[in-house]
Amino acid sequence: MNKRIAITTLGCKINQFESAAMTEALEQDGYSFVPFSESADIYVINSCTVTAKTDAESRRLIRRATRTNPEARVVITGCYAQMAGDELLKLPGVNLILGNSEKKDIVGFIKGLGNEPQAVVSDISQQRSGERTQLESFAEHTRAFLQVQNGCDARCAYCIVPYARGASRSVAPQEALDGMAAFAAKGFQEIVLTGIHLGAYGLDLEPATDLLGLMRLAERQGVVRRLRVGSVEPTEVPAEMIEFMAASKMVCPHLHLPLQSGSDGVLARMNRGYDTALFRSVVEALVAAMPDVSIGSDVIAGFPGETDQEFQETLSFIDSLPLAYLHVFPFSQRPGTPAATMAAQVQPRVIKERAEALRILSEKKKAEYAARFVGRELQVLVQKDEGGRKGLSRNYLAVLIEECDGLVNQEVAVLITGTRGGELTGRLAAR
Repeated sequence: MNKRIAITTLGCKINQFESAAMTEALEQDGYSFVPFSESADIYVINSCTVTAKTDAESRRLIRRATRTNPEARVVITGCYAQMAGDELLKLPGVNLILGNSEKKDIVGFIKGLGNEPQAVVSDISQQRSGERTQLESFAEHTRAFLQVQNGCDARCAYCIVPYARGASRSVAPQEALDGMAAFAAKGFQEIVLTGIHLGAYGLDLEPATDLLGLMRLAERQGVVRRLRVGSVEPTEVPAEMIEFMAASKMVCPHLHLPLQSGSDGVLARMNRGYDTALFRSVVEALVAAMPDVSIGSDVIAGFPGETDQEFQETLSFIDSLPLAYLHVFPFSQRPGTPAATMAAQVQPRVIKERAEALRILSEKKKAEYAARFVGRELQVLVQKDEGGRKGLSRNYLAVLIEECDGLVNQEVAVLITGTRGGELTGRLAAR
């Protein structure tokens, strides 16, 4: 079999990470990669099923692949494959369906491709053990991503993920630490801990532990220079975690706290399990302990029943918080979720307008946060060439650095001199 392969990814960062892991494994087995738009012998679509629109996009990509090369093999994996494998197998040109548990073994499955289409999708609800996914080629070879948790036990009204990813399951602490140490030994300066529901890390283990416990072990062992934590629910940030982060020399002062709505009524309909008062208290506690902390958030525009007043509550609430950025998601119905059949669905035009208003607010927040650091020094991990060297600060700010050749994958002190197109500019601080 020829070994030209193309891969494309829909959906969340976890899917992006897992696609990178599949790419690494396939490259190590001798496959060469081409853009998805070009002719390949094998096309891999790592799908998402968070909305009906993403399902449709996966089907469009299948048609595109078969048009580009009618002789190619088409492989579908990811959450849509997990949820609708039999349906996808009926589509013309599809050769192999792999569930989320099977994607880690993609090399073997591709080698075993026969003439008959097949679906290999295990019952993910029965999976109880966690396996780490580690990526070495992601983020310019300076930051490594370690997936230490998968699945979700929450039941947010808009979300299909618990059914596509299964129950929450965690990587054992020692295995996670071994993964961090392996990355550090290969020269990575920053490790990002990731998961579908990262704040639930360790609760399923015996003996049980938690994310703070893993962070403390990493700090105690000094496994890496910089450790960054991904998205954590506001109900999963205890005072002890905030105190630890503030004192840590390893953990970056950056946290992503999904909000989803700034209206208590909408939050209740979403089944989020907290209100705006709790969210505000967590944000204020983080800022009190770490004045320069970067706090990002997710917000959904146009959840069913969201009135004009409730949307204005969301805008006002977010505007009142010291957030650094937003990820904005227009609500889209996902069949199989309670939200899909709720009354008072918001009109698409209104959803679009509200999402745009939130994006404008996000840009304002981002600019205000970045401007605070002009004239100050930041510790920046140098990553790559881009009009000078581009790097990332510990508090998640992109920095364009003048005249620092030869310093890629080193953390350096940078004097911030200004802003440019939403990013900071700076020069090496005098020492």
